[in-house]
Amino acid sequence: MTKPFLLLSTRPEDDAVVGERAAILAKAGLEEAELAQHRVERFPLPDLDLGDFAGVLLGGGPFNSSDEDKSELQLRVEADIARVVTDAVERDVPLLGLCYGIGALTSTLGGVVDRTYGEPVGVVDVALTDEGRQDPLFDGIPTVMRAFVGHKEACRELPPGATLLATGEACPVQAFRVGPRAYATQFHPDLDPRGMAERILIYREAGYFAPEETEELSSFALGADITDEVHAILANFVKLARA
Repeated sequence: MTKPFLLLSTRPEDDAVVGERAAILAKAGLEEAELAQHRVERFPLPDLDLGDFAGVLLGGGPFNSSDEDKSELQLRVEADIARVVTDAVERDVPLLGLCYGIGALTSTLGGVVDRTYGEPVGVVDVALTDEGRQDPLFDGIPTVMRAFVGHKEACRELPPGATLLATGEACPVQAFRVGPRAYATQFHPDLDPRGMAERILIYREAGYFAPEETEELSSFALGADITDEVHAILANFVKLARA
């Protein structure tokens, strides 16, 4: 029997969790039964054997690794995620962190995450490095792609031994790999225009933008010119995880 993938969610909003799962299923080409999900913000992670899964996906979330004042919930979520990240890297279990995931991987593995390179909600050019162009995660992806971003913090210093795979003008670390198959992206390969517009409505009070800008940003997202092939990153991750 084919092993399922594991999606770790940290978002408290039900509609955001449902939307993120639906986007990952569609873009990765997975069936419902092929994606197990655990809401880490609701329930502490049980003892997991990552060998039971083909790979792990870490979605976005409300927490920032660089927050100075952290609640008990945030500290517990970060500890649970760090345990999975460490185990996946040590055992070479394929891992893909999206947006919040890049902060989790960076902080867990010894890099530096702070507010230096945050980006407002919008579309940016993401350029693959020489290493990125050769990496199977970006197979069939243009050397320069346009993708959605929106984050308060970012990786300022890569973890030891990490390989930079993609960069951007305002945010130098847009994707990296640690070891053979542990990846993180700052941009969102999971979001298409409709998905981004829905996400903007959900997080209109979350401090990413002024609430009065919600309608304008949502309209912008619906008409945004992003690179269609960017979504293939998720399908590529599934392929390399199962290879």
